[in-house]
Formats: sequence, structure tokens, C-alpha cells
Amino acid sequence: MLRNTRYQRTMKWMVTATALGLVTAFMTCSAQAAELSTQLQSAANQGLEIFMHPSFGGNGKACNSCHRNGGVGPGALPDGTRLPSLSNAAAIFPRFNRKGKLVTLEDQVRNCVAGAIEGTPPAYDSDKMRLLVVYLTSLAQGKAIDMGGKPR
Repeated sequence: MLRNTRYQRTMKWMVTATALGLVTAFMTCSAQAAELSTQLQSAANQGLEIFMHPSFGGNGKACNSCHRNGGVGPGALPDGTRLPSLSNAAAIFPRFNRKGKLVTLEDQVRNCVAGAIEGTPPAYDSDKMRLLVVYLTSLAQGKAIDMGGKPR
């Protein structure tokens, strides 16, 4: 009987220690997730700043000149050609363009900067590119991945 009681106490101690360890791990992960969320939100905000201001030289335009309302609503090119919202842009790239060439979201950013803005496109590995991609990805938060899908 004494042996069974020791076994039971040992098992209770082990279960309690495991539970405390799991609670501590959960609290640590939650704190890290909150910090990550804050860091990502900060990066998205920086990307929005780049999006809203003439950041690439050229004709003095910003991404927001064509992709109005921060890219959330429909936009238009200077000639009046309508542009869809960018709200799902990160969810539909990579995709093939009309000529059959595979295009990534970064490629599309560079094409817009070189074409419509007539500026110097950000390098693929630059902070500006990363921040713009984080911002565009934040617009697609919660949207289904639809590689090759249609802009909405």
C-alpha cells in the first residue's frame, strides 16, 4: 500500500510539473506571437509609407497615385484605364502574364515602378521591396490563396 501511495504522489508531481511546463511554454509562445504581430504590423506600416509617398524618383508619383486608397479600392492609370484593388494581390501571385511569362509579386512591383512611376525599381533583396511586399501581403490577410487567380 505504501508503495502505491508513493507511486501516486510521484505521478501527481509529474503531471503537475508537465502542466506547469505546458502553461509556461504557451505563455512564452503567446508573448512571442504578440511581438511578431507587432513587428509585422510595424513593417506593414512602413510599407504603407513607401506606397503612399514618391519613393522611387521618376515622375514624382507614388504607388497610391494609381492604386488609390492605399490599394484597397479600385484605381486607375493616368489614361483612365481602370485597375483592380490590390486587396488580394499577394494571394494571386505568382501568376502568368498575358505573354505567358511567370511573374512574382516582386516582379509586378518592379514593373509598376519602372512603368507607371517611371522610377528606379527597388532591388529584389532591398528593404523597400520587403516592406512593400509585407504591406501588400497584409492587404490579403484572410484571403484564400488563389495562385494565378484574378485581381479583385
